[in-house]
Amino acid sequence: MPHPARRYNYWLGGKDNFAADRASGDELQRLFPKVRLGALANRAVLQRATRFLAEEAGIRQFLDIGTGLPTADNTHEVAQRVTPDARIVYVDNDPLVMVHARALLNSSPEGRTAYIEADLNHPADILGHPTLRETLDLGQPVGLMLIAVLHFIHRDGAARPIVRELLDALPSGSYLVATHATSDFGTPEQQKLYQQLIAQGKSDVWTRSKEEFTALFDGLELVEPGVVPASEWRPEPGAEIPERSDINIWAAVGRKP
Repeated sequence: MPHPARRYNYWLGGKDNFAADRASGDELQRLFPKVRLGALANRAVLQRATRFLAEEAGIRQFLDIGTGLPTADNTHEVAQRVTPDARIVYVDNDPLVMVHARALLNSSPEGRTAYIEADLNHPADILGHPTLRETLDLGQPVGLMLIAVLHFIHRDGAARPIVRELLDALPSGSYLVATHATSDFGTPEQQKLYQQLIAQGKSDVWTRSKEEFTALFDGLELVEPGVVPASEWRPEPGAEIPERSDINIWAAVGRKP
């Protein structure tokens, strides 16, 4: 059966995927030809946002939920390049992802990287996990990374209470980094087609509007430039910015006051 993490790995050019994942990825790309561009833009904004947290915001602890299969420049690699003593806890609900993570995601000697097999739908299990408590000090600011994972939480309004429970457990000065698939930039025909795919079980991504995505940051101080497509969140100097309809992913960073 196709799996989102392996399909994403395929779109990023990785090798940790199966025929079913490639077939699923190719079918979505046939219907939405620029979907791979969105995956690449999402990966790039993870790296830029992590660098911002480590370099400018002084964050030394990261909770990355929905890790996905490891590729180059994961959260801990970017953070520990800036501050070698950074600590990172990765969380994913796929046993295959965790097998790869434990084999490939190695920490710097000064820092620490740990892994939890848990489900975003159950935040209390993540927050109460002994490995998290042993690795992170929840009395100090944490960078909460929810990169391309909230759109696997189906139903309108279902993501917000999960994000709120996670943020409530983190102290002032913590940050939320989130990206989320959207249909906002699609034509009416494309939006209708996508809803049909969800209804038929051919897509597992529940898109959300800018309004609903922005509501996830209620009570936080949005970091400039606010809620923007992934390719437009603090792009590298001289970077070519694709059409928004080629990306279809909202991104934002917010600080807990």
